[in-house]
Amino acid sequence: MDRMKNSMQQVPNPIPKVLSRRTGGANSLEVEKENFERSQAVSINKAINTQEVAVKEKHARTCILGTHHEKGAHTFWAAVNRLPLSSNAVLCWKFCHVFHKLLRDGHPNVIKDSMRNKADLNDMSRMWGHLSEGYGKLCSIYLKLLITKMEFHIKNPRFPGNLQMSNRQLDEAGENDVNNFFQLTVEMFDYLECELNLFLGVFSSLDMSRSVSVTAAGQCRLAPLIQVILDCSHLYDYTVKLLFKLHSCLPADTLQGHRDRFQEQFKKLKSLFYRSSNLQYFKRLIQIPQLPENPPNFLRASALSEHISPVVVIPVESSSPESEHVVETEDLVDTDIPVQPSAVETKFDDLFGTSAATDPFNFNSQNGMRKDDKDRLIEQLTAELQALKEELESFRLESGRLCQVLRGRVSELEAELAEQSHLKQQALGESEFLRAELDDLRRVKEDTEKEQRSLTEIEKKAQANEQRYTKLKEKYTELVQSHADLLRKNAEVTRQMTVARAAQDEVESVKREMQEKMRVAQEAANQQVGQLQALQAEVESSRTELETLRSTMASSQQSTEELSTQLSALETEKAELVETVSKKEVELAQLGEELGRIQESLTSERESGVKAAEALQNQLNEKESREQALESQLVALRWATVQGALEEAQRIIQDSLSLMDEPAHISCTSSADYLLSRCQAALDSVDRLQSARDGFVSDNTEVAGLVRAVTQFAHLVGDTIVQGSATSHMVPVDQSDSLTESVKTCGAEALAFLCQLKEQESVGTADSAKIRASLDGIMGIAEKLRPRGLELQQGELGDLVEQEMAATSAAVESAAARIEEMLNKSRAVDTGVKMEVNERILASCTELMQAIKVLVLASKDLQKDIVESGRGAASMKEFYAKNSRWTEGLISASKAVGWGATVMVDAADLVVQGKGKFEELMVCSHEIAASTAQLVAASKVKADKDSPNLTRLQQASRGVTQATAGVVASTKSGKSQIEDTDTMDFSSMTLTQIKRQEMDSQVMVLELETRLQKERERLGELRKKHYELAGVAEGWGEEEEGTG
Repeated sequence: MDRMKNSMQQVPNPIPKVLSRRTGGANSLEVEKENFERSQAVSINKAINTQEVAVKEKHARTCILGTHHEKGAHTFWAAVNRLPLSSNAVLCWKFCHVFHKLLRDGHPNVIKDSMRNKADLNDMSRMWGHLSEGYGKLCSIYLKLLITKMEFHIKNPRFPGNLQMSNRQLDEAGENDVNNFFQLTVEMFDYLECELNLFLGVFSSLDMSRSVSVTAAGQCRLAPLIQVILDCSHLYDYTVKLLFKLHSCLPADTLQGHRDRFQEQFKKLKSLFYRSSNLQYFKRLIQIPQLPENPPNFLRASALSEHISPVVVIPVESSSPESEHVVETEDLVDTDIPVQPSAVETKFDDLFGTSAATDPFNFNSQNGMRKDDKDRLIEQLTAELQALKEELESFRLESGRLCQVLRGRVSELEAELAEQSHLKQQALGESEFLRAELDDLRRVKEDTEKEQRSLTEIEKKAQANEQRYTKLKEKYTELVQSHADLLRKNAEVTRQMTVARAAQDEVESVKREMQEKMRVAQEAANQQVGQLQALQAEVESSRTELETLRSTMASSQQSTEELSTQLSALETEKAELVETVSKKEVELAQLGEELGRIQESLTSERESGVKAAEALQNQLNEKESREQALESQLVALRWATVQGALEEAQRIIQDSLSLMDEPAHISCTSSADYLLSRCQAALDSVDRLQSARDGFVSDNTEVAGLVRAVTQFAHLVGDTIVQGSATSHMVPVDQSDSLTESVKTCGAEALAFLCQLKEQESVGTADSAKIRASLDGIMGIAEKLRPRGLELQQGELGDLVEQEMAATSAAVESAAARIEEMLNKSRAVDTGVKMEVNERILASCTELMQAIKVLVLASKDLQKDIVESGRGAASMKEFYAKNSRWTEGLISASKAVGWGATVMVDAADLVVQGKGKFEELMVCSHEIAASTAQLVAASKVKADKDSPNLTRLQQASRGVTQATAGVVASTKSGKSQIEDTDTMDFSSMTLTQIKRQEMDSQVMVLELETRLQKERERLGELRKKHYELAGVAEGWGEEEEGTG
């Protein structure tokens, strides 16, 4: 017992050590939490600072891992709330960048924890929005984007922060309800709109003429766009898929707004992706996808299979000690290792012997030392376990990053595979097209060989007559040379017409710019009108308050009158009391005191009533003065609005006048018809301006009507000036000078009229007679410049086109029937060579008539396409009237074709009967070819180059050319067969007779040459007269005179 007692005295008390261990464990948690908060604060302060450099990735990654460690963003917001974000724009910009990264890659609870600070973010966005440039404006846009992102994810919790979802998850997000999909698409449009606004804001704040992407300041602005690109790629993909799903459930008209908004965002996103991919800063950090050339066609359901999801690839960064900072997390990596008591106790017993549970009587003095060794071993094992956890965490992070890179590579390869498949389909289509072209070339080659063989035969026959017509050939060469010169002149004229069309396009662009200026001015005027209405409402409220004060004053006066009435009653009562004072002295004294009190109260009430009346009168005077000030301010604002509109109108007219002196405007042209329409519209605007001026003078509140009339007047008068100047470039010099002077006079009178309207003294007496007279003068000159050809109304011109085309078809049909009739007669009457020649000539004429018929039908179909594509909401007759020049050319070509067919049939009839000449038939054939070429050119000038009917028309034109060549060839062959080819026999002639015949032949040659020369001169005069008459009919005769 004594030994046991001594042993018990030597054993230290284990209880305090156990308590100290527990206390140490609690302290270690607090220390760990304190170290975590300190490290997070350091990383946040290093990531969000005032230096204008990009946020370092390692600091942002530490903040992201911190949110996963604490399963939220409390520490982040605790540190951020201590930063002066409202006083430094760069600091706020870098905060937005880090916060965007946390919303994308941080713990899901970051969004919920951040919604508590939504009001502060809204206030900060409004505060920075007052700045119009620099980081302030960018911070405002970025904060709106972050607020929109948080609201989107709170409203749609199925979407993760990084927006990565599968197609199945996307379908589940809409819960298979078309209303949900519709609303989700609208929210994604708003989301993507905020992303694009930030994109555009950053690019507009940079000077893209310098290499801003390699500077620290430029990288600071460009760095957040990586997160924007990642968001935009997913939002674009999901929007396309949702729109295809909606189009499969809803009518196309219902989704017109969705399609228009998608088209607009598609153009912006495509442009921004293209501009970003060219920046050096992004090339080493991110691989930006390229969107397709054209947006998807949602009206075609099969187009969904052609859609390729854009994939953004981020290259693997090299790991370094500075860029890697591993923090223990419980969400990203599951480091919880289940405790196995039996295994730990077994290892402990193997190292230190039996525990106290198995040997309760082991109380030797070495027990304390063993406990310390056990503690050290436990700490060592804990440290090793922590190291293993960190190593496992690094392995898992690395494997996750590698998996992400591999997924991106797989997506990239899939996109490349789809692109290769598309290229393969294109190559197959091109090969088929090349095969078809090869077959066409082979057929053309065979036709060429046939023509070559026939040409060889013709050359053999022509060699016999070659010596006889040597001189004629030389003359023919000169004719060919002159024809080539005419062709070159024609090419020059065509080039000048092209330049004129380009100038016309430039005039249209100037017109659109003027319309845009007018629209901006009208919007400003509408804003000022809105301000006027607000001031009127304020005046009405002031009048209401004034009426209330007047009623209060009236009630006070009424109470004063009542007090006066009471005073009179009291005085009457006092008189009665005075009469009874002799009887009741005691009562007199009491009544006297009461009377004094009543008088005092009455006096005080009277004084207070007077003061209240004076105060009310002062308030009434103040209200009246304020109302008068507001009225004067309102009048001044109305007049300022009118003056602003008049000044803008003067600038528009002055711009139009200055445009006349610019060298680039000299090439612009216009027509007299269009100038007449502009002058008439300007005159109508003068009437409207006069009536609006009268209304404003009678009632100065009619500001909106006057502003609209002024802006419309300025636009129409300016347009008249521009069109008048352009028309003067197309007329002779004397008429051009007169028109230019009239246009300048019109501009000066318009400016003078507007100056009169700007003065308050002369606004009521401003006279528009001079501007009317100048516009009438321009209209008179334009009337003289109008084409003197077909003066037809709209309905007559449209009907005439149809009548001429029908007449042409009827003429061709009649010609074909007559040829068939002549062929039957020839077979019945003629025999031998003559029948063979007639059959060959009439057969070639029949083929030509058939080719012309096909050409006319193709021309009709093409004209229908032209009218349908160009008339818009107008009718067919209105379209023909609007394009009168083209319509008249079409009518002329149709008439020429029908007339040529009739003349050719008459010539063929005479040839078959033996009364005509083969040359007449060949000339008619050439004339028909020229007329059909004119018809093709008139039909082709307004046609779409990809129109199938245009291709048919060109093929029909080639058929007419080949048929014409056939008629000429058959005519020449028949002529050579019928003409007398007997050889000349001079064997029986003497020398004198031969000399005589030789002189006669020379005389005949000279006569024929003289006659040939005269006929050529006559042909030239006839062609010149034909051009003049055609110019008068089609309205271009005066233009040739002006250019000549």
